[in-house]
Amino acid sequence: MTQTPHSDSQEPAADAPPTTDIIYPSAAPFVLVHLACLAAIWTGVTVEALAIGVGLYWLRIFGIGAGYHRYFSHRAYETSRAFQFALAVLSQSTAQKSVLWWAANHRDHHLYSDTELDVHSPRHTGFLYSHLGWIFSRRHATTNLTRVADFARYPELMWLHRYELAPPIALAVLCFAAAGWPGLVVGFFWSTVAVYHATFSINSLAHVVGRRRYITGDDSRNNWLLAIFTMGEGWHNNHHAFQSSVRQGFRWWEYDPTFYLLKLLERLGVVWKLKRPTPEVVHNRHRLGTRVIGRAALQVANSFNAERIAQAAAAVLGKSGLTELHQRLRQVQPLAAFETLSELNLPHVPSRNEIVSRARAMLANSPSMEDIAAKAHELLLESIGARLATLAAQSAYAS
Repeated sequence: MTQTPHSDSQEPAADAPPTTDIIYPSAAPFVLVHLACLAAIWTGVTVEALAIGVGLYWLRIFGIGAGYHRYFSHRAYETSRAFQFALAVLSQSTAQKSVLWWAANHRDHHLYSDTELDVHSPRHTGFLYSHLGWIFSRRHATTNLTRVADFARYPELMWLHRYELAPPIALAVLCFAAAGWPGLVVGFFWSTVAVYHATFSINSLAHVVGRRRYITGDDSRNNWLLAIFTMGEGWHNNHHAFQSSVRQGFRWWEYDPTFYLLKLLERLGVVWKLKRPTPEVVHNRHRLGTRVIGRAALQVANSFNAERIAQAAAAVLGKSGLTELHQRLRQVQPLAAFETLSELNLPHVPSRNEIVSRARAMLANSPSMEDIAAKAHELLLESIGARLATLAAQSAYAS
């Protein structure tokens, strides 16, 4: 994509408001790559150039999935140092910055997926920003090498990091040498733009359109159409359920050619120790971690209108009842406020059974459903309690 200054930091870049921190000059080369595709009007489109373009699309889509994503971001398998370098060169021939930058940001994405700290979440920053705007953000101009310390120790990868555009420039020259101007425009630029948007669609569309088989605490979805164009990367909800799996199409019918090719390379001895999802994960029998339970519970709790519930409860309690509740909450520790509110059976507050029903309607089935509902109940009561305390204080001040 664009060459950025490599004043790499060991810590993430300073926060800036999303969607307003785009460095527009750095986006210019990205726009020019798209405009270069129009040069086919003058160069023409040859069969040879089309063949190069189609071949490079599928080769580099494999590089995205097998290299940038499953290896450098998730270490889903092991390989030799030589093939690791070859994967890095192939990945970077897509002009999507260095493998260290790509992996560092992708690891952050999983750490904060669809929260306000996510580097590209349609829920918080909008579709267009999550699709491509975030790439040109000031916050992401440098690379958090601490996040990818396992790969930053290799000098050859650091060299590629410093000269991230070397692989795509070399590939462009080869395309021109092989098929002239049509080879450059159609073979290189057309396929590069196609690879861009196929890849970016996983960040945007795969968090908006599709099915969710697993509870992951985020908006990741399985999208069979994206899986076709990205050689298996479209099984995004599967991936978020078991991030270290080299196989993303968990079921036999889920098309995942990146995995099939890696299996072939395993038989040839090029890669090894391919990680696969456990049967418990595949069949949705695994218990969820605390972080996922917390995020899923927050989704359920936020589906209720805590402000409206608090207003309705306050209206029924009246001024005296609201004052009494406020005094009672002030006498307990913050952690005990949930138990206090739970014991009061406040009017209009959803029951535990109602919250369980809402959770089952919103989320995929899971052995951790009761844990999610319990946490959602706690979060909802805390939110309602905070609003009731505010209403009580306002009432007391008014009097």
